[in-house]
Amino acid sequence: MAIVIFIGMAVTVFLTSLLSGIFGMAGGLILLWVLLFLFPVGTAIAIHGVIQMVSNGSRAWFSRAYIDYKILGILGIGLIISSIILLIVDYQPNIVVVSIAIGLMPILVWLPVSKLQLDASKPSHALVCGLIAGALTVGVGVSGPTIDIFFIRTMMDRRKVIATKAAVQVASHATKVVFYWNAASVLPAADWISILLAAPIAILGARAGNGILQRMTDANFRSWTRWIVTGVGAVYFTQGLLKLI
Repeated sequence: MAIVIFIGMAVTVFLTSLLSGIFGMAGGLILLWVLLFLFPVGTAIAIHGVIQMVSNGSRAWFSRAYIDYKILGILGIGLIISSIILLIVDYQPNIVVVSIAIGLMPILVWLPVSKLQLDASKPSHALVCGLIAGALTVGVGVSGPTIDIFFIRTMMDRRKVIATKAAVQVASHATKVVFYWNAASVLPAADWISILLAAPIAILGARAGNGILQRMTDANFRSWTRWIVTGVGAVYFTQGLLKLI
């Protein structure tokens, strides 16, 4: 089982990290979708967190010169507050809720956010973004589309957007790994070893994606991001509805 998991995870991690390296999201959504087929919800979210920490961490490192640490710090405060609240209420994830919630997230990237004037570079907006992202990343495992609406209409160029979002995601994924530590501990040691060995492959995917990103225009970057995330969300939403039947 460990060998099968390693091979499957290695391929999946590379392809999803490549996608995330280009668009800053989508890859993580697809990776979690695969993991939910293989493991219980809490365990899948924890594994997703470990792999995405490597993927986002490498992407943030490759683009470290573009990270906005002020935004990162304020967002981090929001992440912590949301996580503490969910811990206090003893939140437990459910596959139907997770699938439908993630399926609805792409609606956010189609909102007329220019009219809402959301801007992660503003401290108050960054804090709200952190609160929402923290609730979602722990509650359903991902928060990328939510974070995106606070960045996609800013005056930041695509490299600064990708770098700062990657750094924020490292913090959010670390938070959910801690939150679901007990669920993760039930996974056999051999399977964890296979997953940890496959995780560094995310660096190769992130580097390849970063190279493609540098050759894209800002307009193409924003347009493709919306359509890819919408397609993935549709799959999640359909899956959630089918589980209700």
